[in-house]
Amino acid sequence: MNTVQRIAKNFGVLFTANMVGGILRFLCLMYAARYLGPGNFGVLSLALAYAEIFIVFSDIGLNTLTTREVAKDRSLADKYIGNLVVIKLILIICTLGLIALTMHFLKSPPLTQRVVYLVALSSMCVTFRKMFNAVFCAFEKMEYVSCGEVVSGMLSLVGTLVAVKQQFDVVGIALVYFGANLFALGYAFAVFLWRVAMPKIKIDWEFWLQILQQAWPLGGMALCIMIYFRIDTVMLSFMKGDMAVGTYSAAYRLSEAATVVPSVFMSSVFPLMAKYHEDSQKSFIKIYGKAVKYLFSLALPMALVVTFFSKSIVNLIYGPNFIGTDVTLRMLIWASAIMYVTMILGTIFVTANRQMMNFRLAIIVVLLNITLNLFLIPAYSYVGAAVSTVATEAFGLLVGIFFLHRWGYKLDLLKICLPSLFSFCIAGVVAFIFVSMGVPYLIMSLVAIAIYGVLLYRMAMDEDDKRLIRDIFHFSYGR
Repeated sequence: MNTVQRIAKNFGVLFTANMVGGILRFLCLMYAARYLGPGNFGVLSLALAYAEIFIVFSDIGLNTLTTREVAKDRSLADKYIGNLVVIKLILIICTLGLIALTMHFLKSPPLTQRVVYLVALSSMCVTFRKMFNAVFCAFEKMEYVSCGEVVSGMLSLVGTLVAVKQQFDVVGIALVYFGANLFALGYAFAVFLWRVAMPKIKIDWEFWLQILQQAWPLGGMALCIMIYFRIDTVMLSFMKGDMAVGTYSAAYRLSEAATVVPSVFMSSVFPLMAKYHEDSQKSFIKIYGKAVKYLFSLALPMALVVTFFSKSIVNLIYGPNFIGTDVTLRMLIWASAIMYVTMILGTIFVTANRQMMNFRLAIIVVLLNITLNLFLIPAYSYVGAAVSTVATEAFGLLVGIFFLHRWGYKLDLLKICLPSLFSFCIAGVVAFIFVSMGVPYLIMSLVAIAIYGVLLYRMAMDEDDKRLIRDIFHFSYGR
């Protein structure tokens, strides 16, 4: 297959499965939030935030490094997995100890501690599953990753439905997540045995030193990113309590779900980008430019539609008890729209082996976010946290573009983005006219999106783009 077909195949398989898995987890979240209510959902969200911050220590960037290096030389797969199994076991033990010390130091309530420990064990299963997924991605066997996502989502949903019917408390819900991710880990391990090889445990001290030196900036960056994504939840808990956490987290989880498209897309093209960065700078920049064009074009209508329908979305999913979640969602969805491009920039930093600079920039972004939260949360609660997130994301985008241009990864951003902006403005004007005429939001949105899509197809898509769209539908639905 040529490059366009490979991207289409990878994206089509991952996107289809992630959509299915995302819908299943979406339903799981909806039932859990409705059943638990804002207060207990705030406890679960706080536990997830703690666990997701600390779980970075059990990976420290090793999965990303594995995908990058094995994509260049597939013969290294056995060496990486054999050593990573031992390294990760050591890191997981240390991480669990760190979580226990933190819970003791913060004197968290017993209920919160139990939920945190269960969610942490669930996250440990995820990090091991992602180790196997890293090799599958490097081999461009995205179907195995995709099946794992569907299995995990299905088990989580079924378990949540059973937990709600049996009237489990928040600890029971957390136990369901652990069981689902443990089973999904077993699936990933079985597929690895079947399609790759039996991992041979290895202790190569020189290799350990080499990969840890390369990975720790990636791990530091991942830690900064996770702190950035979750510190607002922790700070809200201390400053405003569980109800504010539940209200904010409900909106945050929805806006986070909207980033599945750029996440899947970048997972699809990352192995190719790693290869082309080594072989052809011209091809690398071409893929980089197309990624910006596609994701920027998708981000604009996504954010606009969610902004118009935020109240209906929140009422449909969470019910009437989550007051204020719709306002927060209207702001956070624009942070997600910005992430459609910042995810690309982050991947470019890693592919270009600029992880140390990426780490430094991540530290700056985290410090900015914490500073803004300290000023805005006391005065504006979850709304202040949302404003902080949007402002920080915009700052990160501008700084990332500046440094990539400085290092020679230059794109004609005006040429790439102008057709999308023009099409978006025309569609926005039509939407405004329809709203002023009293046309229902649903009809207005469908017409505006249709206008946007037609204009974009005519103005921005070249033959490669059109072939990619056809191939995605072929690989996703034609087989």
